[in-house]
Amino acid sequence: MTAKDFRKLVLSLPETEERSHMSHPDFRVAGKIFATLGYPDKTRAMVKLSPEDQHNFSKDYPDAFIPVKGAWGRRGATSVYLKSAKKEALTKAVQSAWRNIAPRRLQKA
Repeated sequence: MTAKDFRKLVLSLPETEERSHMSHPDFRVAGKIFATLGYPDKTRAMVKLSPEDQHNFSKDYPDAFIPVKGAWGRRGATSVYLKSAKKEALTKAVQSAWRNIAPRRLQKA
């Protein structure tokens, strides 16, 4: 996956908008961040998963998904090494992160 692929995937989800946070792109639904791009460097992205999903993605795809260090990581912030991420796994992770944030009315659509 590339940064361009990641951006396209994330923006394909309903009512997702791109903004900027701390000098890098973030992606929001209902004003809440569920993914970022280019932090801490251009080779990575971040998805905000549930701790359970974070554990499963990190275990199943250890070359692509790793918990962020510290409190954010313990709450589900998961770093994604884009070059190592397969489209199918990243699609599932992004959709899971979006569902964790999106209002119920959007999830039913």
